[in-house]
Amino acid sequence: MNRAPKSVWRRPTHFFAFGLGSGTVPWAPGTFGTLAAIPFYWMMADLPLGWYLSICFVAFVVGVWLCDKTSHDLGVHDHSGIVWDEFVGYWLTMAAVPFSWEAALWGFVVFRIFDVFKPWPIRWADRRVAGGFGIMIDDVMAGGYAWSTMHLWFWLH
Repeated sequence: MNRAPKSVWRRPTHFFAFGLGSGTVPWAPGTFGTLAAIPFYWMMADLPLGWYLSICFVAFVVGVWLCDKTSHDLGVHDHSGIVWDEFVGYWLTMAAVPFSWEAALWGFVVFRIFDVFKPWPIRWADRRVAGGFGIMIDDVMAGGYAWSTMHLWFWLH
């Protein structure tokens, strides 16, 4: 377990990379980071799909920089408290999913499963892609798997 540095509360870059502070939880910071992303999803859910995906894209690009800068400052690649990638991965999971409390919670569970277990090629990317892009891309891939699962589920029901 990596303890959250005090800089999370002093540097805006670290604060955002640590998911607005949600990554400072000493156990399961990725889970808490994903939970912290849910209210933002609720605010974005009614946006037209183009706007929603634009926000996700900007959050990804900014996240590459945030995560790279924060991990460099801390001297730890992919510190467990860096959870901005979970925010973006969850938001991608929920793209074009009909809004409901149940869907938001189901998306949370499905995303966390793919993020934790990292099926191929997510695990490969997690281990071999460096920097802020590397921190972000495995969660984006998990979000893609979770998105596919969500849409398949809705299509079948």
